[in-house]
Amino acid sequence: MGLFLSTFVNKVDRKGRVSVPASFRATLSAQSFQGIIAYRSFTAACVEGCGMDFMERLSDSAQTFDAFSPEQEDISALIFADARQLSWDPEGRILLPEDLIDHAGLSETAAFVGKGQTFQIWQPEAYKAMEAEIRSRALKNRPTLPLKPKAGGA
Repeated sequence: MGLFLSTFVNKVDRKGRVSVPASFRATLSAQSFQGIIAYRSFTAACVEGCGMDFMERLSDSAQTFDAFSPEQEDISALIFADARQLSWDPEGRILLPEDLIDHAGLSETAAFVGKGQTFQIWQPEAYKAMEAEIRSRALKNRPTLPLKPKAGGA
């Protein structure tokens, strides 16, 4: 699985079409669905994006909750019921639905923010403010990340 890296700001046209960064399309190119999966973030004013393989992993993980439990029902509603399969056109653009545009406050531009196995789509100025908050918190808290060993040994 490839990774979504970097931040790209692209224009959104009047119809709601926006170009998916070429490196993001390349990361998704080996998947069966040629496009992105997008849903409204339930933690921030942005759109969550990923490939079908990641959605399948989320679905598998959601099965760890008891069937019909409040947790399982909430996750299903917040992610799977809200998710859209957005195919790209020959120019590499997707058409963002109006509710996703409204949720993220998008207008003329959209920032595609790589987050490793997933990405987010933000209104660029809102993301700059969030990034400043994240950096400030990191300077204060000094987070660490234990590295997992490479698969297959040393």
